[in-house]
Amino acid sequence: MTAMFFAVVALSVIAGVMYRQPLRLSMVRRKQMARSHRVIRALVFLMALLPAVAGAHGNVAIEEDSCTRRVGGNLVHFNAYQPQNEAKAQYCTDIPGEGETFLVVDLVDPGLRNLPVGVRVVRGLSETTEDETVAYWPPAIHLDGVVRGEAKLAKGLYKLIITPEGFSPSSYLLRVQQIDYATIARKAIGPLTVLLLLALIGYEFSKSKRFRSRRVSDHS
Repeated sequence: MTAMFFAVVALSVIAGVMYRQPLRLSMVRRKQMARSHRVIRALVFLMALLPAVAGAHGNVAIEEDSCTRRVGGNLVHFNAYQPQNEAKAQYCTDIPGEGETFLVVDLVDPGLRNLPVGVRVVRGLSETTEDETVAYWPPAIHLDGVVRGEAKLAKGLYKLIITPEGFSPSSYLLRVQQIDYATIARKAIGPLTVLLLLALIGYEFSKSKRFRSRRVSDHS
């Protein structure tokens, strides 16, 4: 948000500099202003993108939460905790450390709370290889709407599979100490947009300054 504020200030400054020019402009100056207007429109478009980028990681409805899944039309929400590494942190699909991990599945919709729900954690991407099971909680009714368990996770990929009785399973892909390049790229969009914005402003300002220098030189 700080970068966005400075970008808005910079855009305002350069726009003010451009529009303080005399009303009677030569044809060359008019062409330069036309180019400046195009740049400003492009900058405004980039600025419009920034709120969307910033809001993509803000508070969202639970239906849009990346930690929410649907199981037979019912919503479930997952979180992982590693208090031995960071006491108050909660994770979803990206778990930064190895070791004992508390896994919590919230049965958001009441319809699931009267059904037996089982949870299995398997290493890798398979849903059927029981030899790779690292944790299993057999189907049980959870009237409080919370399925809790603990598993010791080493570095690698896992699947957490939720299976309510009578419904097809739903799963989460868990990355333990893995680099999520997609998330890194997504987080970089905002700063890169601001840098591009400032670069365009600086370029346009330098062109305007060079033109004034040439104009003074021609008169002299």
